[in-house]
Amino acid sequence: MAVVSTATAAATPTHQHVTVNRPNPVSVGTIVWLASELMFFAALFAMYFTVRQTMPAEEWALQADKLNITFSTINTIVLVLSSFTCQWAVFKAEEFKPSRSGNIFQFWKWGMHEWLTLTYLMGAFFIGGQIFEYTELVHEGLTIASSPYGSVFYMTTGFHGLHVTGGLIAFLFVLGRSFAAKRFGHHEATTTIVTSYYWHFVDVVWIALFAVIYLLR
Repeated sequence: MAVVSTATAAATPTHQHVTVNRPNPVSVGTIVWLASELMFFAALFAMYFTVRQTMPAEEWALQADKLNITFSTINTIVLVLSSFTCQWAVFKAEEFKPSRSGNIFQFWKWGMHEWLTLTYLMGAFFIGGQIFEYTELVHEGLTIASSPYGSVFYMTTGFHGLHVTGGLIAFLFVLGRSFAAKRFGHHEATTTIVTSYYWHFVDVVWIALFAVIYLLR
């Protein structure tokens, strides 16, 4: 009888439970939305190149020479570096470490709050620099209505600036939600991660805009 029971147990197949890791719907939704934003900026690039082809080369070069390449390069470096600080905020969020474990000068002990605040300040610096650049260009006679070049310049860089401003508002929301939470958990970490997707996106778009508008001209 014991032999039969053993044989039956051996013949019975064992069912293994397989865990399926489904993608986070918030992350998927954010990526799909960013794809639509990519199409929007593709249209702006198409407008820029179309105007460049139809506008006389001499007039285009005359307007493009008004750009301050050195200042814009510094502003661009700050924005690009903010992607790295934003990613460090993500790393700390994934470790569920919202706040620093040392003093403010020990950046290697910073938490998500400190890295995200630094990212916010760098993004705000970029927007401030862009406003300063606009002011200088207006004083030199380059406005959105002065020429086709002015129109495409302010539309492409202006819409990007609005997206950066949207990212800054999102950072405030992420920080506010984190401070309001009794315990930093998966929801707060996910919010930080998907916001970083958006910030990396606007950074990459600006690199393309900077290369086309300021370097290639």
